[in-house]
Formats: sequence, structure tokens, C-alpha cells
Amino acid sequence: MPNVRAVPTLRRRRLGEALRTYRAQAGLSLGRAAEFMGWDESKLSRIENAKARMPPPGVTKLLRLYGVNDPEVAAALENLARDAGKQGWWQTYGDAVALSYKDYLTLETDAESIQINAPLIPGLLQTGAYAREIIGAMALTRTPEEVIALAEVRKTRQAILTTRAGGPLKFWAVIHETALHQRFAAQPTLMREQLRHLLDMSDLPNITIQVMPLAAGAHPGMLGLFEVVRFPHPWPTVVQLENLRGGYLVEGTEDVKVFETAFERVVAAALPVDESRETIKKIMEGNGM
Repeated sequence: MPNVRAVPTLRRRRLGEALRTYRAQAGLSLGRAAEFMGWDESKLSRIENAKARMPPPGVTKLLRLYGVNDPEVAAALENLARDAGKQGWWQTYGDAVALSYKDYLTLETDAESIQINAPLIPGLLQTGAYAREIIGAMALTRTPEEVIALAEVRKTRQAILTTRAGGPLKFWAVIHETALHQRFAAQPTLMREQLRHLLDMSDLPNITIQVMPLAAGAHPGMLGLFEVVRFPHPWPTVVQLENLRGGYLVEGTEDVKVFETAFERVVAAALPVDESRETIKKIMEGNGM
């Protein structure tokens, strides 16, 4: 299959951006770099714009030309080139999973750690019943079948916390206390099961859960959900924001730093881990749950 047919997946876009950045830092024109590789200029342009495949050996050759000698950088970009065209397990759900969500699932799969400020219980910590209720309420244009499919996707995602090859994701969630008091009249035991699940997940060494108490006062987390997503070297940290229309990414060192600082302040305002567990237990055991 010719390179021009390559699908511009998120991994392919990240690879192209990295190669373009290193070429610019080396002060080389597109034509000069393509000539070194024995390619037409248009071929390298398509690679940098995620419209063509890049063979892993070509990555190493280009990086040498660009003066990039860090073996970790070379290995990371070669792996990205190797995996760029891979289809995630979520592809089997078709159009039920929006393109922006597919991109996020790719990031989540590749991430080393995620820190989340969560007005709701985060998707990675939701039970199936809670996920169906929340998705049904938020997905205003979805059919019942699509809601079920999205809930299945959410549950399948959670394997990243326990059984991911290469080690589980490090996950740090600050959950606002209001989310813990949610009730579902048609399913009176749903929240007890959800809160018990939070306690069980908090026992895992890679998961940190804090509760933002009602009495916390003003803090940056009041502005809404955001996730700080970190990757192994050399990939930069990104931030995921969400609203009713879906999610979008914030990139760039200065913009990301704002959210990293915000999360530090959210953590400082939240209850310590042990107190958070006790708060979850008290809410679970009280109020007729």
C-alpha cells in the first residue's frame, strides 16, 4: 500500500511533529533532509504531516542527520513509527467512539501517569452501572445502544490500571465530595457499590485518591475537569479538557505548566489520602446507603 494512503493517526501525528521539530532545530530545510534520505521532498513532507508511513530504520537515519544522539529518543521514535498504524481495541466499536475519544484512548494507552481533577468519579474508577447512568445523562445525542457500547469501552479501559503490559498506569485522582453524595433513585444501591469500588481501587499501589471536601474553599479545581497526562521521555506532557461536546488537548510547555500548577494546588486543598478514605467510608455507610 503506498504511503499516501496512510491514515493520520495520533501516533503518526506525534512522530511527524517530533521529526519536524528536530529538523528545524538542526537548521535543515525539508529539501536538504529529503535529499540525504534519497527521497523526494514531498515524501518527507507527507511523513512530517502524518500522511505517510515512516519505517523505523529511517527514523534512526534522520535523527543522526539532525544531530540527535540520545538513544532513548531514538528508541521512542522508532517504537512510535512501528506502532503508528496499529488499531486500538476500541476500533471494534466503530463510530460509537468519536475521533477525539479515540485520540485520547491512544494517549491513555501510551501514558506513564495521569493526574485528574474530577467533579465526577473518573471513568477509570467507575463501575459499569455508574458509567451507564453518567454516559446516558451526558451523551445527549446517543442512542441506548451507543450508551451501552460507550459504557463497555469505559470498563475495558480500566485494565490499564491493573494488567497493562509494561506496568500499570499511575493514576492520581482528586474527586470532589459532591460526586460522592450523588444518588440514583431507580438504583438505590448503585452508589454504595461505586464507593466500595473506590475504596478497593485505592488499595492498589499505583492509585492515589483524594477527596476535595465541601469546606475546602476556593481552589483551581472549581473550574472543571482536567487531566495532566505524562509520558516516558522524550514525549511532552499534555492536558485533556472535557465538556459536553467531548474532549480536547492542551499542548505547549507554558499552557501545560498552568494546569500542572493548578493540580498541585488542588492536591494541597484536598483531604490527605487516609482522611479521604475515611470520608468515602462515612458517606458509604451513612445517609441510608
